[in-house]
Amino acid sequence: MVNMGEYQRQVEECASFLRNTLPFSPDIVIQLGTGLGHFGDKITSVINLPYSKIPHFPQSTVSSHKGNLILGYLGDKKVAVLQGRFHFYEGYSTKEVAFPIRVLSLLGAKTLILTNAAGGLNPLFVPGSIMVMRDHLNFLGENPLRGPNVDSWGPRFPDFSTPYHPGLIKIALDSASRCKIKNVISGVYVCIPGPSLETPAETRWLRESGADAVGMSSVPEIIVARHAGMDVLGLSVVSNVNDPDNFEPILLEDIIATAEAMEPKLEQLLVEIAGQL
Repeated sequence: MVNMGEYQRQVEECASFLRNTLPFSPDIVIQLGTGLGHFGDKITSVINLPYSKIPHFPQSTVSSHKGNLILGYLGDKKVAVLQGRFHFYEGYSTKEVAFPIRVLSLLGAKTLILTNAAGGLNPLFVPGSIMVMRDHLNFLGENPLRGPNVDSWGPRFPDFSTPYHPGLIKIALDSASRCKIKNVISGVYVCIPGPSLETPAETRWLRESGADAVGMSSVPEIIVARHAGMDVLGLSVVSNVNDPDNFEPILLEDIIATAEAMEPKLEQLLVEIAGQL
């Protein structure tokens, strides 16, 4: 278990470093997932910091995650873009996975827009859909809030009756309609530990649990963001849809390729959403 006193010290030292390094604090944080790292090019960049240059930031070991914090403007909005994330399967605790979100919340960020690539469970979904997350299941077996609570960061028992902001969900769906982006739906996301992909039996069980899409990320960051009082919007690119009774092999290369193919539409949607905030 992560030592909470040491973790708090690292978070506050990192926040102090960024407060003294960044020319302004972001209002919106956008976290980019697997195969979706080029959105940083849409930002009018003011500063680009590799994670390796930020005190106590974890380092991504996944090749499709670039590992940069970009601060700048998206239109007239002050944004911080996290080019890449960390995963439980890399060996990090959920507290470490959510470290950047905790730090940026202390800088005053109020909104988190989070993207990922996920596998479809809902048989009505098609590959290349974008699922607006309206709820989630945490099957990691660990919660980033476990252990002593820092009351100045958030309440001991945060309410999760609306983990994803209803207003942001509406903005996302309306934005997709305005942009004429097809196959944008809403659903329930389930986070599993990984890195092994799901068996047919696990796929069937996850579907029966009420999940529409499955991935190995995002939920720790969402829990911490909500604990910190941030409004959250989650967007999952559905890379494949598997029928547990007619199962096809799942290859990471195919997941990344589908996410990359969908990136222009996701970028268009993100720009439209940001413009409505």
